[in-house]
Amino acid sequence: MQRMWTLIGTLFLAGAVTLAQSGSMELSSLEQRLTDAQSAVSHASGLGASERSDLERELQDLEDDLAYLRVKQRKGERVTDRETRDLGERIDRFIQRTNDRSYNASVPSRGRVIPLNTELDVRLQTPLNSGTAQVEQRVEATTMVNLYREDDLIVPAGSLLVGHVAAVDSASRTDRKGSIALQFTRLTLNGRSHDVRVSVTEALESEGLKGEVGRIGAGAGVGAIIGGILGGVKGAVTGILIGAGGVLVATEGKDVDLPMGTVLRVRFDTEVPLEATRR
Repeated sequence: MQRMWTLIGTLFLAGAVTLAQSGSMELSSLEQRLTDAQSAVSHASGLGASERSDLERELQDLEDDLAYLRVKQRKGERVTDRETRDLGERIDRFIQRTNDRSYNASVPSRGRVIPLNTELDVRLQTPLNSGTAQVEQRVEATTMVNLYREDDLIVPAGSLLVGHVAAVDSASRTDRKGSIALQFTRLTLNGRSHDVRVSVTEALESEGLKGEVGRIGAGAGVGAIIGGILGGVKGAVTGILIGAGGVLVATEGKDVDLPMGTVLRVRFDTEVPLEATRR
């Protein structure tokens, strides 16, 4: 009987630890998204003083609400899924509204284009594993930083890339390396969609192309990474190689595992005229 109660206590403790770790991970994700919101405000252009003040006040409210959840967690109180979900949705809406305002204020109506070979970091919104993924499965990712061409904002952070699993192989006894190929075919920004062809060039173990600069330059028709933007990048995810055509291949007999939130560096394989839009 004593052993049974000891086992029950151990399982209860393990469950509590797991729950606490899960809550900590959810708050860390919110902190990451709040960093995106702070970047969106700091790089917003073409806004009046009153509009910027309103955004900064709303951002402060979001920061205070996240701080409250952190204090609640430290005191040993449970942070509910609803609390984290609601705050996450508010942060996402704030980022989208901020980027939309900046985009409308700064982008000229003509001549907007994403040049061929432009590179951009995106955050995967669809968890993927080569052991379970299916060909044609829908895949979504959001852009992590503002994409500029010269001084014009052409793709705001938080824009949606939609694609699909183009090919997949799971690890097996005869073929020990799992692989998965992704193809992104639609970019939605400012409420409009554009046909694109975007392939993965790298899976990153970091927050990707972020930092105090928070922007990518795309001059002379070719995507180029501005100096200083790579601070904090640790490099490619261990155990994943990029093969021909952007295929992600696992090493050491494992399946490719890409959790939600994985940072992927992608490349535009065609020039994208942004005037040619469709609802």
